Amino acid sequence: MSASKPFRYGLNTSTLRGQKLPLTEVVEIAAQAGYDAIEPWIDEIDAHVAEGKSLPDLGKRIADLGLTVEGAIGFFAWIVDDPVQRKEAFAEARRNMALLQQIGGKHIAAPAFGATETRSIDLLEAAARYRELCEIGDEYSVVPQVEVWGFSQTLQRLGEAALVAIESGHPRACILPDVYHLYKGGSSYGGLRLLRGVGMPVFHVNDVPAGFTPERVTDADRVYPGDGVLPLFEIFRTLKEIGFDGVLSLELFNPSYYAQDALTVARTGLEKLRAVVAQ
Repeated sequence: MSASKPFRYGLNTSTLRGQKLPLTEVVEIAAQAGYDAIEPWIDEIDAHVAEGKSLPDLGKRIADLGLTVEGAIGFFAWIVDDPVQRKEAFAEARRNMALLQQIGGKHIAAPAFGATETRSIDLLEAAARYRELCEIGDEYSVVPQVEVWGFSQTLQRLGEAALVAIESGHPRACILPDVYHLYKGGSSYGGLRLLRGVGMPVFHVNDVPAGFTPERVTDADRVYPGDGVLPLFEIFRTLKEIGFDGVLSLELFNPSYYAQDALTVARTGLEKLRAVVAQ
């Protein structure tokens, strides 16, 4: 880190998901565009394996290109009340982490998958379940991140995710905020000042165009940083103040970008993100 580059930059592969490229090609694009890290989705890793390709070889290629696998996106219902469903979810989490271990993955998202339509889950119970998830992660050197999902009825807000992480008591507990989801769920960006940067190894970045209220905006409306109206300058300044030294990971789902050349999209996203940070 330096004054000229206060953050590291990552590419969440959702940003190029519409181009339907193999994971190996997305990795090459991320490196060519100038990113420091990549954040793949588990289904992309599964597809890589299904094609008979080696995960250790993929991990070596990622490292040789100077990238890290800072995070990953998987879905398992770790937070739900149903013990049978939760047991299946922990098995799926274990499978995901074993895959990530083979490519050098460090973290995996842990949103409230399976509980987005209910507010009935006790957050202290969720904290105990998150600790169990972290203990599974210890076996694979992969840390789950409590993810904020603004559209969800559970873990909708930054404070709820922070509560679950804090009350878990696990030494590597952490959270995964997202510019879009904080806006969608109604969290104050000022709340970031109450946290420590070390507790956020990855921060998803994007922007929202003018005229989109939290109720109306969807994932598909996300735009490049700086092309919308969200207070990114304030957010990045706060992250610097609280000692954030993780990765700003560009996570977009915009169909208009999916219709463009993948390398152009990756480069444009990084250039626009760097421009906002430079302010």
